[in-house]
Amino acid sequence: MTPDLSIVVPLYNEAGGIDVFHRRLSACAARTAQARGMRLEIVYVDDGSRDGTALRAAELAPLGVDVQVVALSRNFGKEAALMAGLDHARGDALLFMDGDGQHPPEMIDTFVGLWKDQGIDVAYAVKADRSEEPTARRLFVKAFYRLLNFGAPTRIPEDAADFRLLSPRAAAALRRLPERNRFFKGLSIWVGFRQMAVPYKPEPRVHGTSSWSFWRLLGLSMEGLTSFSPAPLRLAALIGALIAGGALFYGFWITMERFVWGIPLPGYPSVVVGVMVIGGIQLLVMGVMGEYLARVLLEIKARPVYLVADHVLHPAATAEPARGGPPA
Repeated sequence: MTPDLSIVVPLYNEAGGIDVFHRRLSACAARTAQARGMRLEIVYVDDGSRDGTALRAAELAPLGVDVQVVALSRNFGKEAALMAGLDHARGDALLFMDGDGQHPPEMIDTFVGLWKDQGIDVAYAVKADRSEEPTARRLFVKAFYRLLNFGAPTRIPEDAADFRLLSPRAAAALRRLPERNRFFKGLSIWVGFRQMAVPYKPEPRVHGTSSWSFWRLLGLSMEGLTSFSPAPLRLAALIGALIAGGALFYGFWITMERFVWGIPLPGYPSVVVGVMVIGGIQLLVMGVMGEYLARVLLEIKARPVYLVADHVLHPAATAEPARGGPPA
């Protein structure tokens, strides 16, 4: 029987906490399924973990709900893992959440209620408070969303998490999007329909520490900007226009100084500074354009976004796993 809702959970080095998380998630999912008369499944996607997460996940028992485990051949990144879960999910509606325990499974019933009772198509969790995070991280997030939404026709909410539910029609629309350079937060907002933000407070991790270093966050930010927003190109054009205007004004000013007040023209230092400023701006603009061209090249190559090493399905009615599944 086809599930009504698939819960997609990307995993990366979560072997130490997957058992506790699975029991908690399964209990919440089974409770919602029984109360609503629905059939649910959990789709774990191991993104090339190095601590045996895929093996531990493959041994998880189906506690009242079907369990799929999709193990990728290597680490392709979270966006690729989300796409793998999207492709392998059998349910019409989708719910995405992290596997580190910071997204409370108890909110599943809240999301399903918004979908079933109020007709909300995209219910997404938003951090209610960032006061516990470092100041530098908060400023970085705020600057990123300001730049991302600069001139964008579709505004992406600030502090929105990947923890969200998509109704069948919203999930079907997301499946139709063909691009390989994906920014899930932006795409799920772009599809439209009825959307609602749900405040939540992230819980402490059940195991280990976060693998999101500053450089990985910076890389993900560049991925989101170049795959979803033309803001860097527009900002580069704006900076170029400002410099050109400043240069025109400066040229007019030194001309007035020479012919009106008789002040000699500045020589070598002003020329060197001007060349360095203009050269630096040109390199910056070329770098931004290069990022966009790299994304275009990846789209033209049309390589698979991910490759599957193993796929296991545990139906809730039996304890024997069924191996196989669709290719990447």
